[in-house]
Amino acid sequence: MTPPVIDARDLSVRYTIGHGLLTPKVHLNAVDGVSLRIERGNFFGLVGESGSGKTTLGRALLRAAPISGGEVIYQDSEVRYDLRSLAKPQLKDYRKRAQLIFQDPYAALSPRMTVRDIIAEPLEVMGLTASREETDARVREIAAKCRLNLEHLRRFPHAFSGGQRQRISIARALVSGPRFVVADESVAALDVSIQADVLNLLKAIQRDMGISFLFISHDLSVVAHVCDHVAVMYLGRLVESAPTRALFSRPRHPYTSALLSAIPSLDPDDRGSAEKLEGEIPSPTAPPPGCKFHTRCRFARERCRVEVPALREIGPEHVTACHFAEEFDFTRAHGPAHAGAAGG
Repeated sequence: MTPPVIDARDLSVRYTIGHGLLTPKVHLNAVDGVSLRIERGNFFGLVGESGSGKTTLGRALLRAAPISGGEVIYQDSEVRYDLRSLAKPQLKDYRKRAQLIFQDPYAALSPRMTVRDIIAEPLEVMGLTASREETDARVREIAAKCRLNLEHLRRFPHAFSGGQRQRISIARALVSGPRFVVADESVAALDVSIQADVLNLLKAIQRDMGISFLFISHDLSVVAHVCDHVAVMYLGRLVESAPTRALFSRPRHPYTSALLSAIPSLDPDDRGSAEKLEGEIPSPTAPPPGCKFHTRCRFARERCRVEVPALREIGPEHVTACHFAEEFDFTRAHGPAHAGAAGG
């Protein structure tokens, strides 16, 4: 069996807020015991509301955020790294193998550099090419894959639309030949028609180059279009993870069901059946006891308020953190799938 490119077990990222004099010190668990596997060549989706910890998790997998606990293993055909204990030479090598596509294509590019220089910068900083000719050849190659022509390479970012700028950002991320790429809300700032073009480009690159993607998004309709596997985060924890088709056809956690119900319908006769989540997402500095979702869950019972649900397997590659995943049909508005059910 081929090992995954990323294997995270009980990964935690903790920050301390306050100085202890006028403001008391409090701990914020931005990522709280997350375990996931991203297979080679897989397009792995990560979804959840703002503040759920998606971006922090992505940054931790790139070693751009401190890993406070757990274990994260990166492995490809050449190396195997424990991300918590990388020495400087290993970290420098890992930067070549793992890259990030930023959310905002307008803020991510230097206005004082040409497109050629922007794409070439990682090669020059990492010392991956021996001459300018070799650098230019590599830049032209990756630009062509991202549908940028030679004329584009001579221009500055202000001359391009949002979709074109995002293709430049993608080319910069890919030029070092990474095996793992985190795409953090990489189409959120684009128009819908441009989103589809960029998503199709990412899928084509995945197939051609065999890259593993962690695709972070709050838009489940976008995730359904490109991802092979989807994980759902709530308040720093994974609540469900499954192959895309299984997750969308039968969610096994009430939070996932609520997110799916909010996807807009193209049916003009559909008056809207979105499930309204009551209340706000709790503060990560003072999370509720038991299941963190129970304060907003219409299926919650007493057990949910006192006992933290374990992330457990309930189907092929399908895991959920709900005490009563087998007893409730979360796709049906009236609740229990059979008499005597309880949820949380």
